[in-house]
Amino acid sequence: MQKEIAGWFRQLQNKICLELEKADSKGRFSEDNWERPGGGGGKTRILRNGNIIEKGGVNFSEVFGPATDFLRKQFNESAESFFASGISIVLHPKSPAVPIIHMNTRYLEIGNKSWFGGGIDLTPHYIDKDDARFFHAALKNMCDEFNPEFYPLFKNQADDYFFIPHRNETRGIGGIFYDQLQGTDSFSKDEIFRFVRATGELFAPVYTDLMAKNSEKIFTENEKKWQRLRRGRYVEFNLVYDKGTKFGLETNGRTESILMSLPPQADWEYDYKPEPGSKEAFTLSLLKKGIDWIKKI
Repeated sequence: MQKEIAGWFRQLQNKICLELEKADSKGRFSEDNWERPGGGGGKTRILRNGNIIEKGGVNFSEVFGPATDFLRKQFNESAESFFASGISIVLHPKSPAVPIIHMNTRYLEIGNKSWFGGGIDLTPHYIDKDDARFFHAALKNMCDEFNPEFYPLFKNQADDYFFIPHRNETRGIGGIFYDQLQGTDSFSKDEIFRFVRATGELFAPVYTDLMAKNSEKIFTENEKKWQRLRRGRYVEFNLVYDKGTKFGLETNGRTESILMSLPPQADWEYDYKPEPGSKEAFTLSLLKKGIDWIKKI
């Protein structure tokens, strides 16, 4: 399935870039084609200084070659080679009223093992209950088409994964996250691939709706300051805990492409505490696991 899977990831990259350019109306993606020493390569597409998106990346990769010690240890395999393909997206908007979004879908083969992983999560600078409900309802509806157990399972996995232990807070409002999905008698590899495709196809309509709804809202310099502080938390997670960042660097991926997820600007202020009763304090109070975002909060 390698050729079919990688081909679909390429098509998804093209489709999402076109939809984002249309929604932004100004920004256009530049493209870097790169080759990986040892085998494979990819296309890195970056949009900068658009009307809505300040910096964003939509990356495709298809890499293969000798398996590293890191991969063998990670997956308890003694195989000599591996294959991996996927798409990774992170968008940092100009306005603090528009949330950061991340999506990753990927496929890996090493030895006799092959699996899919991925998911979507949302990181608002300011939590909007209606936006949170809209986002999670869209994910639940998509998951329910395959299995009603998927959404609660993958939501909980997202809560656990997108968590910053040293801050004791979630990165945002989560979403869904799944890893090492392998074919079984009850849910075949083909069906898993259909689920991965559904995840990918949900991205553009959901995020462009949030862009359109929130991008024209007026914001203050204080809200921009808060945005930069929340971007700092995003950086902390990606550099310390994110498995994709570690995987890319450990498999000799392209550094610029791996680190495209970082925002153009971020701040760290010593022992910052928001004013009690403020919008900032409200957002911090909801950065925790286990919230039912679809019900009213």
